[in-house]
Amino acid sequence: MESHRAETAPRQPFLDLPPLNGVAGTVRLPGSKSISNRVLLLAGLCAGTTAVHDLLDSDDTRVMLDALAALGCDIERLGPSSVRVQGLDGRLRVQEARLFLGNAGTAMRPLAAALAVLATLQGGRFELAGVARMHERPIGDLVDALRPLGCNIACPGNEGYPPLRLSGSAGGALALDAPVRVRGDVSSQFLTALLMALPLAAAERAVVIEVEGELISRPYVEITLNLLARFGIDVRREGWQRFTIPAGSAYRSPGAIHVEGDASSASYFIAAGAIAATAAPLRIEGVGADSIQGDIHFIEAARAMGAEVLTGPNWLEVQRGAWPLRAIDLDANHIPDAAMTLAVMGLYADGRTRLHNIASWRVKETDRISAMATELRKFGAMVDEGEDWLSIEPPSHWHAAAIHTYDDHRMAMCASLAAFNGLAGATPPVPVRVLDPGCVAKTFPTYFDALLGVATASQQQVPVITVDGPTASGKGTLSSELAAALGYHHLDSGALYRATALAVLEAGADAGNEAAVAALAARLPIRFELQRVLLEGIDVSDRLREERVGLLASQISALPAVRAALVELQLGFRRAPGLVADGRDMGTVIFPGAALKVFLTASAAQRAERRHKQLISKGISANLDSLRADLEARDARDMQRSAAPLRPAQDARLLDNSALSIEASVEQVLAWWEDVQPFATR
Repeated sequence: MESHRAETAPRQPFLDLPPLNGVAGTVRLPGSKSISNRVLLLAGLCAGTTAVHDLLDSDDTRVMLDALAALGCDIERLGPSSVRVQGLDGRLRVQEARLFLGNAGTAMRPLAAALAVLATLQGGRFELAGVARMHERPIGDLVDALRPLGCNIACPGNEGYPPLRLSGSAGGALALDAPVRVRGDVSSQFLTALLMALPLAAAERAVVIEVEGELISRPYVEITLNLLARFGIDVRREGWQRFTIPAGSAYRSPGAIHVEGDASSASYFIAAGAIAATAAPLRIEGVGADSIQGDIHFIEAARAMGAEVLTGPNWLEVQRGAWPLRAIDLDANHIPDAAMTLAVMGLYADGRTRLHNIASWRVKETDRISAMATELRKFGAMVDEGEDWLSIEPPSHWHAAAIHTYDDHRMAMCASLAAFNGLAGATPPVPVRVLDPGCVAKTFPTYFDALLGVATASQQQVPVITVDGPTASGKGTLSSELAAALGYHHLDSGALYRATALAVLEAGADAGNEAAVAALAARLPIRFELQRVLLEGIDVSDRLREERVGLLASQISALPAVRAALVELQLGFRRAPGLVADGRDMGTVIFPGAALKVFLTASAAQRAERRHKQLISKGISANLDSLRADLEARDARDMQRSAAPLRPAQDARLLDNSALSIEASVEQVLAWWEDVQPFATR
């Protein structure tokens, strides 16, 4: 059997964040990655079924679920964040599998150990592989710990690195007379992997694991021990050097288990609150004082930098205290992932922030010490680095920057916090470009939506692209594709009057009551998404084309109060991270200060031919000459009307898309967009 990564659409190449000036409200965290993948594997190894609730839905958990299914576990979806796992009871159901594990260290390391043990005892052949970066992440210390036990492990690429080939014959045995020895100074995941795998060999005898050297990232081992206990394995610990799995140990399902929110992900919002929550605290739900995750201790570091943090059993509330933040000198070994957030908080501090004992950063999804140093310097910060330390001094002058994320989710999320630079005195405040923002799917797929859901920005600093043009010029399709490419909101102004008309019809309102129609228009619950028009979340795209809707739209468009209400509604679409607005007067009347204005100039003949093909493809008879004459008449009326006549803004860029595909048109507008960006050449 094989497990493969699902085919996905190309990831958005970048996301431009405007300057942000505050945070307010509540954010709900996704489940912890560290807990989610540990729980899934333990549920897969034990007897019986386990219902896992509040599970993180991310790249890393998806590859773990795929791997368990390929190994014979029955996986049943119970809801968007819940699954039921039928465990293997420590017995292999398949003897051969190839598993693709992406860049998920929390899947690769423990699965490698568990399958190496099971293949040795029961026989089987397994291949574990991942993305290119996974094949650069060392696993030699785990391999070196398993081989003396009798595990047959080959590294067909580079010795000590994935991919791995694990094999064995039925009826084998493990050499467990002496303690199993593993290094602890590179990654705690190697010890975690052994702690999760070796209970499979402890039915008749105790198994002892000894750690060589100083164990780093101890809080992650504490998560492992806590979860092992939930699944019936009571490991005895002597300091951080010796761990004993008692004889007779066997995995038992807890029946159901809830995954707490991700404390590492909480760090970005704790930082945002410390920087920008000035009016009221930012509330963070899903993790709190009772957390079993080591990264909850990030709270202590944030308080040391000046944040005011209140904690409850499953929530946090954070508000700015000291400002600027206080620079700190911290041994961050106990919070290796969350400490990255402290580095970015250093941009807002009153001096040099120094983080040390962070050597594990260099063997994560990327070399995080080097990456963080390189990217923070782009903002103007003075950054020094050593083998296991990093120091940051805030910029004296902020620069707009395009931040490389190295396919590392934490680099992307950290970078977003630099968008609050206006609060640190950046003059003028500068935008931040996050390259490959989709990499956050590893642990927090909706991170940017969550951030922008609580962050505030000056409307005048939210970028706008307008796309105007005559009827049937393709402006709606172009704008929708542009919005998707940029991760921006979309406004189809032409649909607003038709949507208002539909709402009037649905409500049974009096179309002649101007005040009532205007009030309805002002609160129109409309959204544009991938060339669809949604009213109260329902797709009404086809209904807007109904003849009765079009006739009523023409009638109510003549009402001044309705027009005024819809202008205000359109202005309200200008929200972070940005807006692409299409219509006939977006660049001249509604958004005259737009950063980029595009005016489509396809001829009436070309537009008529396009519409003719569309109608014929739908089985609708049409006359080409009549379509052309109708478009020419509409153009004349639109250009001659007294209110907002159809014409390009003086600073609009003219795009003749007569012979261009939609892809070519999008590419051209994106190239123009680069021309007006402050970091276009950085």
